[in-house]
Amino acid sequence: MNILDKQCNELDILSQVLDDISIAAQLKLVQEIYDQSLNGKQKLLKKLIEHCSNYKYNVTCVDGFIFELLLNSHDFTILHGLNKYCNNGIVPLKSDCNIDYSTLQKLLINQEFQKADQLTQFKLCELSRTLGNHSRDWLYFTDVFEFPSIDLYTIDRLWNIYSRGLFGISIQRKVWLSSNLDWEKFWCKIGWKVNDNICRYPKDFKWDITAPSGHLPLLNQLRGVQVMSALLSHPVWTKAIHDL
Repeated sequence: MNILDKQCNELDILSQVLDDISIAAQLKLVQEIYDQSLNGKQKLLKKLIEHCSNYKYNVTCVDGFIFELLLNSHDFTILHGLNKYCNNGIVPLKSDCNIDYSTLQKLLINQEFQKADQLTQFKLCELSRTLGNHSRDWLYFTDVFEFPSIDLYTIDRLWNIYSRGLFGISIQRKVWLSSNLDWEKFWCKIGWKVNDNICRYPKDFKWDITAPSGHLPLLNQLRGVQVMSALLSHPVWTKAIHDL
């Protein structure tokens, strides 16, 4: 068995566990496989196509990283494979309210995080308007209680999968819980407050993957702590994946 095959086998073994340590190891290994040769890229493409073609499989941020690398490979055969099997991205766009998340997926694929952040806030307000039959372009925390789990799950997956697992509401929730629900600690951990100063929008925020874990999306811009607290406490985050 050559080095490349060993690396691919190791990746398969690591992928059976989705904790932070395993994901970090998988991301590192994917980069090594990608850097090997065209053969390495082809093996990653095959793995990605297998995952995306299996409706029972839930793609992960590792698949998102593979997709990101292959999309930037500039190799015709690789790009042809992506275009054939993953033309619109790798995240299924599910909504109980017929909300279209395709533009959000495109922005996140291209790592246009600031535009994606603005669109995320718009989509959450659109979701609220659809459910509440109102014309507001902001949220009340009570609106969040009515949000379908599948819509929040879709938005979160888009952010998480196309950021190498760095961003997303579920990541923010994890940081919030690790901060014992202390908002001041939370703001500092996710980089919304630096040296006791609240970051100013947009110049003080980081719009790339050098940002701290949970830095995006900027949900506090919606309407203060109550809305964010409602989002982080939504039942979706305690549901099993197969229930969504």
